[in-house]
Amino acid sequence: MITKKEQYQKLLNGEQLSRPLFRPILMHFAARFHGTTYAKFASDYKTLVESNIRCLEHFDLDAVSLISDPYRETSAFGARIEYVPEGVPKCLDKIIVNADDVMYLKLPDVYKCERTLDRINGAAYFQQLLKGTVPVGGWIEGPLAEACDLAGVGEMLMFLMTDPDLSNVLLDKCLLLAKDFAKAQVEAGCDFIGMGDAICSQIDTDTYDFYVRDRHLELVEYIHSLGAQVKLHICGNIEHLLPSISGLNFDIVDLDWQVDLPKAALILGEKVVIKGNINPVFIQDSTPEKIEVAVQDLVKKMNGKKFILSAGCEITVNTPVENLLSMSKALKLAL
Repeated sequence: MITKKEQYQKLLNGEQLSRPLFRPILMHFAARFHGTTYAKFASDYKTLVESNIRCLEHFDLDAVSLISDPYRETSAFGARIEYVPEGVPKCLDKIIVNADDVMYLKLPDVYKCERTLDRINGAAYFQQLLKGTVPVGGWIEGPLAEACDLAGVGEMLMFLMTDPDLSNVLLDKCLLLAKDFAKAQVEAGCDFIGMGDAICSQIDTDTYDFYVRDRHLELVEYIHSLGAQVKLHICGNIEHLLPSISGLNFDIVDLDWQVDLPKAALILGEKVVIKGNINPVFIQDSTPEKIEVAVQDLVKKMNGKKFILSAGCEITVNTPVENLLSMSKALKLAL
């Protein structure tokens, strides 16, 4: 019997599968489904892994992931993190306030920082429990997202406009940490690395091309050199960025609900796996019957393309279990 990891590899290779794969982003939902809190999920790798595996089994998912929150690397750079029982962890510090903070920012050791080591341990624990039968996804913050985590979103966007030299130094330091963190996760057992750079949906094409595009390419090439694949996730509408992203050799591009998937597939090319993209609010608030119709319609639109079914972004914590289950069931009947 073919394993889920073998199915995943067939998809990447462009081989025909009996159905698209299914892997929505699960964080707070997974924690609650497993009977625990978001705080425990984000702070303890065993809880995160076991929550993912329970969802894997119940919803017949095709991969697992170490995604939890945006502040693993920020914590490694020195920020204090507050865990919220039923909410995303809070970052209590801005590490970057001025140019001196950028110049003196030291690259941390991902094996010596509690939160980065916790995710690395999670990769190894996934492999211990799943024994190589399911693709395991790691997670890193993209360079611009991490810079915004360190400086604040508004402040970093202002740096981009007013101080290119400072911005480039900070982005390079974020890039170096992303490489180190990705390498550690791959060595611990990750088959692919998800990269979240959500802020990129809020910048124009020229800004992306000037500050981010080459750094994304460098990360992709580096992770490929480690023997792993790369998945890009940017929340929001990034149709304006798709031509720039198309030449970066991402293996999977995870698109939010505002993006037209068939159009994106044409721009990104047939080598890229398209992942997405039903509106998470629709999945939360609709009925299983309407969700099944939406899944079937999307699968028909993506027929013949390399495709993974997902919501546009994270499945919300208040999504009824039967609604997510209906996505899995509908996928089996769609083709």
